[in-house]
Amino acid sequence: MASTRRKFILGTLAASGALVLGWSVLPPRQRLTTAEPLPVAPGESAFNGWLKIGADGSVTVMLAKSEMGQGVVTSLCMLLADELDADWSTVRWQASPIDKIYNNIATVVDGLPVHPDTESIVLDAARWMTAKTMREVGVMMTGGSSSVKDLWLPMRQAGAAARQMLLSAAAQQWGADLSACRAENGEVIGPSGQRAGYGSLAAAAAQQKLPRSPTLKTPAQFKLIGQPTRRLDTASKIDGSARFGIDALPEGLLYASVQMCPTLGGRATRFDAAAAQALPGVRTVVQFEPLNGGTGGVAVIADHPWRAKQAAAALKVEWDAGALANFNSSDAMAQMARTLDTEKGFAFYTEGDVDAALAAASQTLEAEYRAPYLAHATMEPMNCTVQVNGDTATLWVSTQVPGLARKAAADVLGIDAGAVTVHVLMLGGGFGRRLEVDFIAQAAAIAKAVPGAPVQTMWSREQDMRHDIYRPACVSRFKAGFNDQGQLVAWQNTSAGQAIVPQVLGRVFGLPGGGPDKTSSEGAYDQAYEWPAARIAHASVDLPLQIGFWRSVGHSHQAFFKESFVDEAAHAAAADPVAFRAGLLQRHPRHLAVLQAAAKAAGWGTPSPPAPGGAKTARGVALHESFGSIVAQVAEVSVGADKTIRVHRVWCAIDCGTAVNPAGIRQQVESAVVYGLSAALFGQVDIVQGQVQPSNFHDQPVLRLNEAPVIELVIMPSGEHPEGVGEPGLPPIAPAVANAMFALTGQRLRSLPLKLA
Repeated sequence: MASTRRKFILGTLAASGALVLGWSVLPPRQRLTTAEPLPVAPGESAFNGWLKIGADGSVTVMLAKSEMGQGVVTSLCMLLADELDADWSTVRWQASPIDKIYNNIATVVDGLPVHPDTESIVLDAARWMTAKTMREVGVMMTGGSSSVKDLWLPMRQAGAAARQMLLSAAAQQWGADLSACRAENGEVIGPSGQRAGYGSLAAAAAQQKLPRSPTLKTPAQFKLIGQPTRRLDTASKIDGSARFGIDALPEGLLYASVQMCPTLGGRATRFDAAAAQALPGVRTVVQFEPLNGGTGGVAVIADHPWRAKQAAAALKVEWDAGALANFNSSDAMAQMARTLDTEKGFAFYTEGDVDAALAAASQTLEAEYRAPYLAHATMEPMNCTVQVNGDTATLWVSTQVPGLARKAAADVLGIDAGAVTVHVLMLGGGFGRRLEVDFIAQAAAIAKAVPGAPVQTMWSREQDMRHDIYRPACVSRFKAGFNDQGQLVAWQNTSAGQAIVPQVLGRVFGLPGGGPDKTSSEGAYDQAYEWPAARIAHASVDLPLQIGFWRSVGHSHQAFFKESFVDEAAHAAAADPVAFRAGLLQRHPRHLAVLQAAAKAAGWGTPSPPAPGGAKTARGVALHESFGSIVAQVAEVSVGADKTIRVHRVWCAIDCGTAVNPAGIRQQVESAVVYGLSAALFGQVDIVQGQVQPSNFHDQPVLRLNEAPVIELVIMPSGEHPEGVGEPGLPPIAPAVANAMFALTGQRLRSLPLKLA
């Protein structure tokens, strides 16, 4: 009996292994058809999970990515419409349902902690398996500057497949040879000059067999891709018809205003609601617990937002400050520095024997850099509208993660995730904040108190600033070695700070997080510089503060550290900063070309002209790769009489592969520069006894119109796969400004925000 059982177990394992092996060698499953048919309006026909065509000729593209100002609506529609040969004036868009075909594959594959130059069979296999796995169990997400990169093929395949189906339907209708028919501007044209609009063919074409490997256009055949194109969402934002989360207005809407514990992560222990309940329009008062990394508190539900806010302010609440009662950001920064005194950290990149190279160096250079915690400060504060009806619920929300939003609400309500309908509205800024679900879980807990009625929970600006999930602070130390000729021979860098991914896995997925977190050291180890000997590492520091993804994540501070110290090394070597970098890029022609393009645009090497008013100016340079794109920037700065730093011009060059919409790329680079400058000059979240100090834009400023620099952009021509655009323009701006300040004043500014002594 034991022998039989053992044979059965071994046989089952062998069969399972064969199945796993067989599955592993197959390509990732198709991303064209959804598990359930797309919902269609009268007269519409669904061709696949990405496209519907109406009898009126309208082309509706299903958008699985959230529009948060980055122009993804336009760029993704361009991909599909170009392959479809659609009439651009007929193209519309609609938020997609939640389905596995919309899972974000590119972000997770790119998140593997390897150097971009690394190539091996093992790594190829890891990428292959990661892509396959994420197709099945991944997350529908907008983030990591990945939207176009992730959907470059699926959107084009969806358009090309539909084009072939329309051609087949027309050929059958006319009794014509399929190869003699062609598609152009929303019509099929037959061999004898017959013409049929897509609308008249849609119903019949949608019944054609879906091509699994449709023929895609060559770049020479593109008509939309690569052309500066006006955004599809602009008109709705001008006429007010655009709907953001804050604009959700289902019938019978009630409003909730919250009073959260002043200490992050705390909760309410007792409250007196008498004064609040005596005010007009108040329906009920609800206590909620800390959820998904958020903070607990008490909410008032009323028939008007102002009444809810006034009533919430009237609540008398006693608080349990919780685990962060003694947390101070200054102590956290000191702990990170102490960590670097004792720990070598996990080495993400090594080259040669850096210790031996440093010991043999005739000159060494050392420096320490620091970056603070940062808030996201999205223009639309956190909000979510939830309606609970028995065992079902509906969400209206601005989110970067619809599937996780649905799960968070379902968990709070104790219902199946499939019973939650999610309406994804436009985002008034995301920057990584809306990858979180704390505010969604909170809104669901509050709405549960009034079954049947939709309830919109909305935070004030002050609550949004003081109850964010923050960009981690970080401390970084460098040591460089030079030989007798002043050449760089060694590069050593170790940073210390909290790790984001383990926290996210815990608070969003309920999973333990382990192993090195690539986002902690990205921007430090994954660069193109050809160090003769190097060790680049990060030491994780365990702190109770909840931290999360912030626009460009680890690159946002690691680029400042790295590019500032590269400039220090150039100065120590008595070399021009551009020439010094060029010397470290001899095997990286794309990076070198971007650096030289930015320098040429700025007139590097020529005297910097005085600023308006006659103030002396200087220029600084920085080069950085993030999210697959290479960006170089030159910043021109001056200093006011009150020691304020003013940035007058920024010259930027970017190689982001194929430029799908050059107009959108320009907007995103300009946006990233302004957002990055706001952080570089003003951004700093101080936390005292667990309470965040800045509350609004008066004490956490952002760059104003009169402070914004002139930004000039060079988009490098490329036929490579498109890469990220939304974030790569941010990391180089802080070091470019800091390096310009050194050129102007002789002061090295090694801490953010940048301030003169």
